[in-house]
Amino acid sequence: MINFDLKNRVAIVTGGAQGFGLAITERFIESGASVVIWDIDEEAIKTAISKINSDKVSYQIVDVGNYESIEKNLTEIEKTHKKIDIFINNAGVAGKNTTVVDYPLEEWKKVIDLNLNAVFYCCKAVTPYMIKNNYGRIVNIASIAGKEGNPNASAYSTSKAGVIGLTKSLGKELALKNIAVNCVTPAAAKTRIFDQMTEEHINYMLSKIPRNKFAKVNELASLVTWLSSEENSFSTAAVFDLSGGRATY
Repeated sequence: MINFDLKNRVAIVTGGAQGFGLAITERFIESGASVVIWDIDEEAIKTAISKINSDKVSYQIVDVGNYESIEKNLTEIEKTHKKIDIFINNAGVAGKNTTVVDYPLEEWKKVIDLNLNAVFYCCKAVTPYMIKNNYGRIVNIASIAGKEGNPNASAYSTSKAGVIGLTKSLGKELALKNIAVNCVTPAAAKTRIFDQMTEEHINYMLSKIPRNKFAKVNELASLVTWLSSEENSFSTAAVFDLSGGRATY
């Protein structure tokens, strides 16, 4: 395993108690960072904290759909850790698998709120801290669905396409401030988000991946760790595929 230097860096990982988020958290700690997990599932957080077993990890119960909660918790982190270097927007939801015509309005709103609006809230709130310190790395976890568009997953696909657009805009805005903003578009991985999908939809996703297998969480964690390191001093406003060959652009 290649080691990237995150010593003395302070990172926040949303949805950091499971799946991609937990893998990223573990890799960050192995690389020397102090990590604050943001999640709303306290039981999952405590399980993750016990598994990691490090004094470099802590947590806050944060609803990333609530801007005031985000601001309050960022203020507390800065008081405790004196700075915020890295922010990973990973929290998300799959939403229902159904057609646009049949998609419930409230379900659409829920998916867009968590997968897109919350990412905007977090980016908006954390950016001033990074500008003040003249350093920052933001990585947004999007999806190949945001580039390709999955049938029967319109809200999810749309929300992740929005994350790609947001990443490109913010990355260009901060390009001269030593702050890199990038996103990753993984194919599906076998995490708890699969519990929200139909078997038919899972099989559809697999059928579209030329490597004929799902992504591994540690592969994504490795890419995100490099993007979050000082070594990545040039790439910003970019989209990094981890799609097993599925991406067509």
